[in-house]
Amino acid sequence: MKPVPKFFNTAGPMKPELHYCINPLTRFDLEEIESLIRQNKYFILHAPRQTGKTSCLLALRDYINKQGEFYAVYANVEGGQAMRNQVEEVIDGVIDIISFQLQMILKEEMPKMLASQVKRNSAASVKLTEYLSLLCQKLDKPLLLFIDEIDALVGDSLVSVLRQLRSGYDLRPQAFPQSIILCGVRDVRDYRIVLSNQDIVTGGSAFNIKAESLRLGNFSREEIHQLYMQHTAATGQVFDEACFPQIWEATEGQPWLVNALGYEVTMNMRENRDRSVRIIPEMMYRAQERLIYRRDTHIDILIDKLREERVRNVIAPILANEDGEVEQHLKDDDIQYVVDMGLVVRDKPLRIANAIYREVIPRELTWARQQTLVQQSAWYMNPDNSINMEKLLLDFQDFFRQNADSWIERFDYKESGPQLLLQAFLQRVVNGGGYIDREYGLGRGRTDLLITKPLTNHYGGPMQRVVMELKIKRGEQEGIIRKGLEQTAAYMDKCGGTINEGHFILFNRDKGVSWDDKIWHREESFGGKKIMVWGM
Repeated sequence: MKPVPKFFNTAGPMKPELHYCINPLTRFDLEEIESLIRQNKYFILHAPRQTGKTSCLLALRDYINKQGEFYAVYANVEGGQAMRNQVEEVIDGVIDIISFQLQMILKEEMPKMLASQVKRNSAASVKLTEYLSLLCQKLDKPLLLFIDEIDALVGDSLVSVLRQLRSGYDLRPQAFPQSIILCGVRDVRDYRIVLSNQDIVTGGSAFNIKAESLRLGNFSREEIHQLYMQHTAATGQVFDEACFPQIWEATEGQPWLVNALGYEVTMNMRENRDRSVRIIPEMMYRAQERLIYRRDTHIDILIDKLREERVRNVIAPILANEDGEVEQHLKDDDIQYVVDMGLVVRDKPLRIANAIYREVIPRELTWARQQTLVQQSAWYMNPDNSINMEKLLLDFQDFFRQNADSWIERFDYKESGPQLLLQAFLQRVVNGGGYIDREYGLGRGRTDLLITKPLTNHYGGPMQRVVMELKIKRGEQEGIIRKGLEQTAAYMDKCGGTINEGHFILFNRDKGVSWDDKIWHREESFGGKKIMVWGM
């Protein structure tokens, strides 16, 4: 049988024999981890979902076991999530996982037999402590325990696991694991655990013995290049160097996104399975668009989180382009929660973590509205296959006048409702035949859109490129327009290349102003650039 060609991994832990990969042991400070282990420390490794935590833990386990000084055991406890507050069942499950994994290392039945004895004779509140204590006393080398997906456990079960691990801490290393790594999406101190009696326990109080909290980062620009070059080395298929700034902008190194783009452009795009085809930036852009539109599991998880109040508290002002001072009034716990999920980055000001997420969020928030909009893209097409932006925006003005109040009320993120509604309208037109790049964030005071519409079906063919700037009226109108013209012209310069049109849209939400005064448009110029200004 022929060996399976390697490919970009988008599901499950990395396997070097199957996947292009960055050595997991280089993705954290191995020297620091070894030092913590030798100091008998218990610590946390956390990172957003599908960042490579499991691959790193498994590589660390194998690395340590190969050295022969310790027994390193990896245990994934995610299965306990379904049992929620059934403490005994969860504890039994955790013991079974540990015993099975250690049995695979030792090649003997002792861990399983000991597990059966403890589960049969001990109370749920001490089973895990007793099992680990008895186990360590029987082993001829100290035990290291790596518990993955710890924050998948909930309520009473999670508190019981944390407290039982804490209760044996003083027995290490002779009668308890010398070192334990808890791995999950968030730092244990950020857990807010609701018990069955509705009491709330913080993770920090249930597990107050952690020495450090380490965060697994994203790929660097160099690691992205190294990963993609593995495909070139294996297949001969070349990536144009201009692809790499685009990959970085789209992903900022988020490992799943980096791999998903690679898989999409080299495997799912059938024409590129011919390895003589050179991968160029436009192909990467189309791969990005397909990835967003398909809503794979990784993206679906993020979409689901947008409905949570803590997430909405942080994302809403970013979408609404609130003043940067708004950040001072956000709860730090809410910000950290969204940072730990990988949705935002603590730059100054706060921003969405990468270009793909910037696209996913407004599209998802307007998805239902897109499905109920009745306009057809053909209505707005010129004979050369470009979008007639004046016709489109005149139609949107009429639609906005008739529907804005009732439609915006249906959005979860009402503060950014006008911008989201226009983006839904635009997305409906360009879907399948163009792209929208979005820039927005705290302190910007505006949303910048770049619409790119290929005029043919051929890579590298002519493009229509339209800049749009969206702003909510806050203050004196003519002053806002003057500033908006300056910003629109600057964005046109920033986008470079051939910009066919520039539009500045000003939403007036003042309730005392009539629609006749809100709806207007006129042509202006700034710095030699013609810009259409639209009032709505």
